[in-house]
Amino acid sequence: MSELFPIANPVVVFAIVASLILICPILLARYRLPGMLGLLFAGALLGPNALNVLARDQSFVLFGTVGLLYIMFIAALEIDMQQLKRSKSHTLLFGLFTFAIPQATGTAIGLLLGFDWLAAILLASMFASHTLLAYPIASRLGISRNPAVTTAVGGTIITDTLALLVLAVIATMAKGELSEHYWLQLGISLSLYILLILVLLPKLARWFFRSVGGDGVAEFVFVLATVFICASFSHLAGAEPIIGAFLAGLALNRIIPHNSTLMNRLQFTGEAIFIPFFLLSVGMLLDVGIFFASARAWVIAFAMVATVILTKWAAAELCRLFLGYSKPQARVVFGLSVAQAAATLAATMVGYEIGLFDEAVVNGAILMILVTCFLAPWLVDRYGRKIALSSQQQPEESLAEQRIMVALAPQQQMEPFLQLAKWLRAPGARQPVYAMTVVEEQRDHSLPLQQAASRLEQAVSYLAAANIPAQAKTRLDLNISDGILRSRRELNATEVIVGWSEHSSTAELLFGSMLSRLLADPGYTLLVKRQLSPLQHGQRLFWLIPPNAEKEAGFAEARELVQRLAQQLSLTVQLCCQDNQVAAIKAALNKANISGYITAPQYQLLPDQLHKLAPTGDLLVLYGVRQGGLAWDADLPRLQQKLSQALPHTNLLVIYPAERQDPIVIATVAIA
Repeated sequence: MSELFPIANPVVVFAIVASLILICPILLARYRLPGMLGLLFAGALLGPNALNVLARDQSFVLFGTVGLLYIMFIAALEIDMQQLKRSKSHTLLFGLFTFAIPQATGTAIGLLLGFDWLAAILLASMFASHTLLAYPIASRLGISRNPAVTTAVGGTIITDTLALLVLAVIATMAKGELSEHYWLQLGISLSLYILLILVLLPKLARWFFRSVGGDGVAEFVFVLATVFICASFSHLAGAEPIIGAFLAGLALNRIIPHNSTLMNRLQFTGEAIFIPFFLLSVGMLLDVGIFFASARAWVIAFAMVATVILTKWAAAELCRLFLGYSKPQARVVFGLSVAQAAATLAATMVGYEIGLFDEAVVNGAILMILVTCFLAPWLVDRYGRKIALSSQQQPEESLAEQRIMVALAPQQQMEPFLQLAKWLRAPGARQPVYAMTVVEEQRDHSLPLQQAASRLEQAVSYLAAANIPAQAKTRLDLNISDGILRSRRELNATEVIVGWSEHSSTAELLFGSMLSRLLADPGYTLLVKRQLSPLQHGQRLFWLIPPNAEKEAGFAEARELVQRLAQQLSLTVQLCCQDNQVAAIKAALNKANISGYITAPQYQLLPDQLHKLAPTGDLLVLYGVRQGGLAWDADLPRLQQKLSQALPHTNLLVIYPAERQDPIVIATVAIA
């Protein structure tokens, strides 16, 4: 049997790994346990220290390291930056709690176990750091933007950075190389490293995404390359690769929309390949035989496991006390912060190499990693479900029945309208997105029908790549607007996105007869869109609200659409209104995330205010008022036209909310 194992054939090894990735989550789901636990157990059972079926060779080390960095990157990429800004004090407080409590307690425990000061401090840094191992579970449950999760993710970068700095300093002190020059070099290099990533990487990414023109493969490879380049240069700054991967995620957060095809591909690759390899590689580290050879190994291992669990629990409970979190939120914070992996292994191996730790500490650290990696997914899965259930929207039926229809005109660029459908799709929606085209009746319409069907197939494929179900529909009708409205009724669409020919004039597109016919039906919301540059490359959303609009019944609906769009694209929202509207609008917005107000004595003066800001590449949203509405003014159409002409390089979106609580219809207009 020793000749057969460990298996050396790469095809067989990958077949076993793929089978484990498939089977383990399915088996554990029957017992309501996270699939991660199965992969950890499988790695321990089949690894070199048990059955020895699989060797922890360079392939497992490589993909395992990639998986760990991927977890950190995805966590930073999915974090709600607006929520992080609002709760930066929460993040800072938790980061300090989850570092200081384990560091202080761990140092005392180390001294009690007979370690000297340097070894005790280094041992404590292993407890202070943590890995977001269970974050994919929070993401899958849809709670990644919950304030507690945001706080835990943000606090990770603080505690891991501090813990890894402790590691670097202790290692330098043990070698007798600590000096004033070292501190100066560390401070300068780390500051430059952070600034280069957070300032230059977003600019580079925006330029690249504009240049490749929607090439999905190139975008995906670019993101992977930048993440691992950032991680690989971390050692030059005195940091660990996990810090670089996390910073890369923060830098790309505003550029990659949460509900985009690229984001879906990044998440899929990590969850299907890289992260499972990491879990298997961690499981392979456990060597149970060591604990039967030494009683001291058991004492050290028990002390390490108990210390990390109790101190991380204490930090989470203090957050619950000071920040007002619920019990499930505190348990999720505990689950996200208790898992040990990369930083712990780094501190362990460095301490072992410089003679501060012996084999008992190394194996105690590995057991601690295994125990916490089993505990963390269970906690996040159990209590994350409670958060997800309690935070569901009350109008669940309307979300579940949301149906978006995208009406595409011939020769029209599809992506801007399909992207808008993705970004406006409610998180709880289960119905497909309908891509449709109206072909006007003529003597021979067979060729236009074939061309329309071909384009719709591309649209369906585009949406499917973002993991959004889609269906195609071609309609033959005498009139385009009538065909759109009839299709909406047949499909019971709640939202409709419509585009006009690029060759039409601005005035005709915004105020022509087709728009008038669509606005004549007050039972749906109409969005008129001009897109000159990718919306995801902008940074601000300016929302222009006319007098009395906040008193209309459709204002809440428009607010939800604007908030959803801003959240998906990580845009800061600036409200533009008359001076005397501010108080009423603040009350109507119901604590919405607004970063600032731009006001003028009269609504008609706001275009001049906006022109001074020159929001090139940003998004200007106008609250459109239907004729006869509470906020209707005969000057509004002319004002909108003036804005369109005064800001020729600004993306424009006009929202006409429904006037009664009927199914919502969203229409979009492309303007050249």
